[in-house]
Amino acid sequence: MERRLAAILAADVVGYSRLMEADEEATARTLSTYREIIVGLVASHHGRVFGSAGDSVIAEFARPVEAVRCAVDIQRKLEAQNVDLPKDRRMRLRIGINLGDVMVEGDNLLGDAVNIAARLEALAEPGGISLARSVFDQVKKQLDLGYEYLGEHEVKNIAEPVPVYRVLTGPEAAGKIIGETKRVTQSWKRVTLAAAAIVLIGVAGAVTWLRPWEPTVEPVSLERMAFPLPDKPSIAVLPFDNLSANPEEGYFADGLTDDLITDLSKVSGLFVIARNSVFIYKDQAVDIREVARELGVRYVLEGSVRRAGDDVRINVQLIDATTGGHIWAERYDRQYADIFALQDEVIEHIVKALSVELSEAEKIEVARLPTESLEAYDYYLRGEELAYRAEPESAVDALALYEKAIALDPEFANAYAGYARVATDVLAYSFANTLPSAVARKRAYEAAGRALALNPQLSRGYSVLALLQMLDSAHGEATASARKAVALSPNSAEAYLNLAVVLVFAGAPEEALQAMETVLKLDPKPPRHVHDYHGFVLYMNRRYAEAIEVLEKGENVAKSDFGLETLAAANARIGRMDEARDAIETLLERWPGHSLASVRVAYAHHAREQDLAHRLDALRLAGLSEWPYGFQGDPDYRLEGDAIDALTFGRTWIGERTGFGPFMQYVDAKGAFVERGPSYRLAGTASRKGDLLCLETPGVLLGRPHCGPIYRNPTGTSDSQDEYIYLNAYLAKRFTATP
Repeated sequence: MERRLAAILAADVVGYSRLMEADEEATARTLSTYREIIVGLVASHHGRVFGSAGDSVIAEFARPVEAVRCAVDIQRKLEAQNVDLPKDRRMRLRIGINLGDVMVEGDNLLGDAVNIAARLEALAEPGGISLARSVFDQVKKQLDLGYEYLGEHEVKNIAEPVPVYRVLTGPEAAGKIIGETKRVTQSWKRVTLAAAAIVLIGVAGAVTWLRPWEPTVEPVSLERMAFPLPDKPSIAVLPFDNLSANPEEGYFADGLTDDLITDLSKVSGLFVIARNSVFIYKDQAVDIREVARELGVRYVLEGSVRRAGDDVRINVQLIDATTGGHIWAERYDRQYADIFALQDEVIEHIVKALSVELSEAEKIEVARLPTESLEAYDYYLRGEELAYRAEPESAVDALALYEKAIALDPEFANAYAGYARVATDVLAYSFANTLPSAVARKRAYEAAGRALALNPQLSRGYSVLALLQMLDSAHGEATASARKAVALSPNSAEAYLNLAVVLVFAGAPEEALQAMETVLKLDPKPPRHVHDYHGFVLYMNRRYAEAIEVLEKGENVAKSDFGLETLAAANARIGRMDEARDAIETLLERWPGHSLASVRVAYAHHAREQDLAHRLDALRLAGLSEWPYGFQGDPDYRLEGDAIDALTFGRTWIGERTGFGPFMQYVDAKGAFVERGPSYRLAGTASRKGDLLCLETPGVLLGRPHCGPIYRNPTGTSDSQDEYIYLNAYLAKRFTATP
């Protein structure tokens, strides 16, 4: 009988009996259509179908590469077809592929190679593809796919266990091979068991210590570390790879990474790298040695997560970069409902592997269940993913997702804390289109308070509360809250950053710099705003040249208004006037109305007047004008107290607001005012302080009063509606007043 080598593809419909029982005719029609698609794809990949009984299809290919390509195309094509069907009528295949010697009998093929392909098909998940090692070895470097080693499986009527690999088709998995450690370990175990009768106890002990069966990375030299290793176990948790069929499940992998970092950060006996620094490695092929060297850590945790409906598979391994050895590796197959218990197990393994003792308080916090609602937890993870972008559009969506989580579980403390953080960003960064400042402030306080009422040990709750208290100039309370956040999460770069910010505005720049130095150890590759704050803290410590270096270094060139202000001030302080003016010019290009007056209002929460003056004086040297749009009034035409009252209260102003177009403003006798323009409406209160008219609007400049002078315009007329000019922190109005 003729024999030949062939790649065998076996496919079967998942739940075929259930589909037939529900609707025989519809199932038969769908199967007929899908079989035509499969036969066509097999032919296009130079294969042939030699069996198609019932709901199964079996085909042969001369090359394993074509068999795998065909399988991927089949699954993708049928998944696209399924979109048009109700969920309970969708038809999905399992596919198995084997390479081996077959016997030829007419048009049919026989032998173990065919049987193993059928067994591999049964091991595949719905919509998935399983490969024998013989196929994997042929295709692993030839296709833009990833693979996960599933171990050796006993299959019916086959004497030897079959090593099985799962094909990963997502673009983020391309080139990755997951779980190879287990393959090598199992091979070694078989050799060890065969020789167990003659292995001496001493030799066994040595083998256990050396663990030669585990793959290793080349050790990284301590001398090459970017930062000295801390005096306690240091670890970086790399972003878990999302191996789910749906790329949009990436938020779940990110959320798992975040939760592990957050829980480990509560352990005082560890040094844990912050989220920002590890996420720069997301979706990259990483060299563990370089990760450890760049972040200054000894241990690196990496893993993958695959979520399919209610099933979750997590692979995780802990590597000692200084020896190149694997400390611990494990695969977990669980239900999504067990996700919190699974996280606890991973944390427990890490802590034990690194010989770290947890205090009783740390044990309680690490084991605390965040919520009993998995749906709420899912919304929370989605909100977290958006919150880290710190953009107006993402802030809107993040707040909505946190609200959904809270609606599902009104006692979900983390969701309240997340909401409070984003609302505080809206307040601090003036994302007025997201929420008015007054609303954002109120909701941030309420959410932070609720979070801490539900969990008094929640670090983020105190950290956010500290910023709110600082903006309200409650510096003693703000400092206490920020220190509490750090105490509860001693590895949180976010908590230390907020402490640094609170301290510098409280008038303690030296302590603020110490906190910033800790931030940069925990977060050695931070986002742009961290460098901006670092530069600012250095400036407030009179270390101007260092501040400039931080703000201009590499890709970290100051881009925010805050960073440009500090860069201009620092350059002015050391006499680099051209550079100082350049920074101011760049700032005014994006914000023409910026002025010393707006800086004075925006940063009125400096506890010490001399600290605010230290900034204002330098910005004045750099060329920033006192009033918006560079306006300079003539003292001879400036109105004084009674004249301001007569022109303002009970009067209507009509004219032009620079940069915004025509406006109309009315102030009643008690000081309530409304203002309208082509695309805006404002309301608030007006008052006079000496020879300055002050307006206070909840949604503008943190709701703080902004005051300025009024000048008579000697060339203005009532017809041109420019008889007077009013200036304050962020506007210039030319107007005529009517009764």
